[in-house]
Amino acid sequence: MTWNEQLYIPGGTVLIVDFGGQYTHLISRRLRMLGVLTVIVPYSRISQLDVSRYDAIVLSGSHRSVLESSRDLEDTVARLLRDQRKPILGICFGHQLVSKILGGVVKSGCSEYGRVRVRILTSDPLFVGWSGEEYTWMSHGDCVVEPPKDSVVLAVSENNYIAALRIKALDAPIYTVQFHPEVAHTPKGLRLLDNFIGIARLKRAWTSDLYYARILSELEKYRNVEGPVVAAVSGGVDSTVSAFIAKRVFRDRLLPLFVDHGLFRMGEPEEVVGMLKSIGLEPVVVNAQDRFLSKLEGVRDCEERRRIIGEEFTRVFDEFMEESKAKLFVQGTTYPDIVESGGTGVSDRIKSHHNVAGLPSWFREKYVVLEPLKYLYKDEVREIAKIIGLPEYFIYRHPFPGPGLAVRVVGEFNRRKLEICRKASAIVESILKKHGLYRQVWQAFAVVGDDMWVGVKGDARRQGYIVTVRVVESVDAMTADYSKLPYDVLDEIAKEITRSIDDVTMVTYAVTTKPPSTIEPC
Repeated sequence: MTWNEQLYIPGGTVLIVDFGGQYTHLISRRLRMLGVLTVIVPYSRISQLDVSRYDAIVLSGSHRSVLESSRDLEDTVARLLRDQRKPILGICFGHQLVSKILGGVVKSGCSEYGRVRVRILTSDPLFVGWSGEEYTWMSHGDCVVEPPKDSVVLAVSENNYIAALRIKALDAPIYTVQFHPEVAHTPKGLRLLDNFIGIARLKRAWTSDLYYARILSELEKYRNVEGPVVAAVSGGVDSTVSAFIAKRVFRDRLLPLFVDHGLFRMGEPEEVVGMLKSIGLEPVVVNAQDRFLSKLEGVRDCEERRRIIGEEFTRVFDEFMEESKAKLFVQGTTYPDIVESGGTGVSDRIKSHHNVAGLPSWFREKYVVLEPLKYLYKDEVREIAKIIGLPEYFIYRHPFPGPGLAVRVVGEFNRRKLEICRKASAIVESILKKHGLYRQVWQAFAVVGDDMWVGVKGDARRQGYIVTVRVVESVDAMTADYSKLPYDVLDEIAKEITRSIDDVTMVTYAVTTKPPSTIEPC
């Protein structure tokens, strides 16, 4: 049984069966926000699990079509429905799967994507607090056209597709919804999940304090392992919290390791080292700029860049671990790192993260890798940062990708475009801070690609790069909206970038949400 599966609060633990949906961890986060513990388990492991210890079950979405689901998968869910007699909520794929197993009819060719209005047909405890019509977020190509016997259609979409069902045939309350209540784009989605918790009579006992105690308990198991303990630090809240907690357990044996890969923001390495020292973490600095940048030069494919960076980080880590004779390695992996790397084993990989995809099996076999935050989301990490007393400048720093500015240079990678990206991002952050907007947004940065735009500078025709500014608002990086910045602020950003950076003649602003796009460009 994994540590994930060992997590348990009597009367307040929800099993989330993961069919590979990219929102699975968002379901988990939303339920935790409402005070219940969640445990995510891939459907392929359910047969090996004692499901009876959990108090409710959620069936996730999936990138697959339910029309192509395997007999194994359907048998697994059929046993859950038949044998467990627990409250169940099926979402999207889970909605269709329950209907198919219980004799309903599912067909393809009824796609709904994005914001879709849903009309409530009948009063039900699941929809307390909803009005007659509400917007929801849909993302499906199949739909239920005939519900199972002994079920009630609770809601339909604006396209007249079944949007919600209550299954009456079974002993426990079973609900299914076609839309995604876990996504912020479903405004009343959190209320629906809250209603389900009430229907299931779950105990609301999950807190960040509880998880912090669990982290300490897990790390204590390694206290007697001999030698120093290396903790990778970047200055971000995830790695800083991981290292700070590890310092409390391993004390002077902890060696914080800061690798300067040459892909940080302007002045960041010096700033980070100073901030880490201010909280008692004395980092060992490895200048590896030439190692990274020489390998990235000319590489166009972003996934290839992520792979190169991951491999190079691993080599640097391995060299330092051998030199220091360390056996334990700490890093700040979080749930979004895992889900977007396909780390649950059933999800499509969106992009590789250097601290997940970049640590190969040989490294994990050679050393013990400790990832104390890997079941937490960014806002939960920030809550723990407050608990352990980290200064605000760590807690509210904008998230920064492990591969750094390499994922904000689109197309061919070269040092000139990297420098443009670095300078433009510094301008964006500086202007947002000047107007008191920096703390109000999740991330703010600039992107530069290969596209050029003809401009006029110094009364002469000039062809320069296009810089795209990306500013988003989010709570957990799983979904995001672009920030509706005031026009005068956007105008100031555009003018300052084109004035200060000679090779830039055009500035654009990204106005796409996540989904369908990701926050970072690649």
